[in-house]
Amino acid sequence: MDTPISRPLFFPLRRQRGWLAAIALTSVGSALYLRYQVIEQSTVGIACETASSTLLCTIRRTAIYLFTASIFGAVAVGAALLNLVRPSVVLCAVALLACGFGIVLYNTALSALAVALLILSLARPAPEPE
Repeated sequence: MDTPISRPLFFPLRRQRGWLAAIALTSVGSALYLRYQVIEQSTVGIACETASSTLLCTIRRTAIYLFTASIFGAVAVGAALLNLVRPSVVLCAVALLACGFGIVLYNTALSALAVALLILSLARPAPEPE
């Protein structure tokens, strides 16, 4: 009986894993700073409510809109699903970036689902070279 030759599983190279880890850590660190030093600080909130149009207030308003509309979680799940269908380091990086922000900035359920999909994508065969 002949056994079919299976393709190797999707597994980023050492350098790619380093970049992915750096992206994930930077994402979580930036989201922590944004949450605890910008969004939840009452002094920043009061200053931004009194018609201040600084860059910090614009970033705060944008971040609040993005997590209220569950954009971080939706982008994370979308990129993770695409990565599950066709594994790619770029899609994995986008999903990790969105997951980092989503988990810290109140989109926990969707971002956790995206992390699970990313883990499942490691069990997929690597794409065939073109």
